[in-house]
Amino acid sequence: MNGIIALYKERGMTSHDCISSLRKILHTKKIGHTGTLDPDVDGVLPICVGTATKLSELIMNSGKKYRGEITLGFSTTTEDISGEIIDKKPILTPLDNEQINSLLEKLTGDIEQVPPMYSAVKINGKKLYEYAREGIEIDRPARLIHISYFKQIKDSYYDEVNQTQTIYFEVGCSKGTYVRTLAVDFGRLINVPSVMSDLTRIESGGFTIADTSTLAEVKEKMDNDEIVEILHPLKAALTKYPTVLIDDNLWNNYVVNGAFIKPSLLNIDSKIIALEYQGDIQALYQFDSEKNLYRPYKMLKTI
Repeated sequence: MNGIIALYKERGMTSHDCISSLRKILHTKKIGHTGTLDPDVDGVLPICVGTATKLSELIMNSGKKYRGEITLGFSTTTEDISGEIIDKKPILTPLDNEQINSLLEKLTGDIEQVPPMYSAVKINGKKLYEYAREGIEIDRPARLIHISYFKQIKDSYYDEVNQTQTIYFEVGCSKGTYVRTLAVDFGRLINVPSVMSDLTRIESGGFTIADTSTLAEVKEKMDNDEIVEILHPLKAALTKYPTVLIDDNLWNNYVVNGAFIKPSLLNIDSKIIALEYQGDIQALYQFDSEKNLYRPYKMLKTI
């Protein structure tokens, strides 16, 4: 079994929980996810099965999109609503749409972000959340991330009783972005405490919510021998790479053995290319400028 399942990760489950369940459902150990989702976050989690596990890193490095909420007026230890409240400041005058959009725009492009203490980032061989649970604050180096867009998707809501304001957003971001930290950084721009109060991943690795299946749906398909209906071929995750359809000669004499290939045989000019044979991507090749040849980058060989 080789391919990618676009799983809809439900809330309350870790990404590891999903992998464990799928190994039992699919009766295979060769499964890997493409970037974790916090237990309180739902949405798209591409799962690589069989040969597709070789693509986990490529999918993980792809951009992601989320929809969620930022609530102004309080902050927590975890930067989301699962943590303990550590600061409060009533919002007496809610932001208008123009102000909100201007602040969101300031958090786009290439920006530096400090990973939250409650995260799996390792420092000195220990995960940050392990330090956090011991009450230890660690200096974390800032990391460069890219926010392609950060926009408001509907009018905000002002809670007059609790004196908080909730902003509804969509964001497109690079690997390694902590959206809950973006929510906190939004508040810092106006010197008010804030949290990420809701989050759903709506796209990852080129797969959207519409492509997803729940664990229950995966089990049903597997039980009915219909798993192929939701097992996406490898090429579904490789659409950003130019594809070359290779013939029997190129397959038998070059690709199947991982041999280098002259550019003239491929008739293409691109840094990384996907080689398709008999209906699926069998390998990714990368151009070696020093040798003026295409060399193997990822060997998949699904047949």
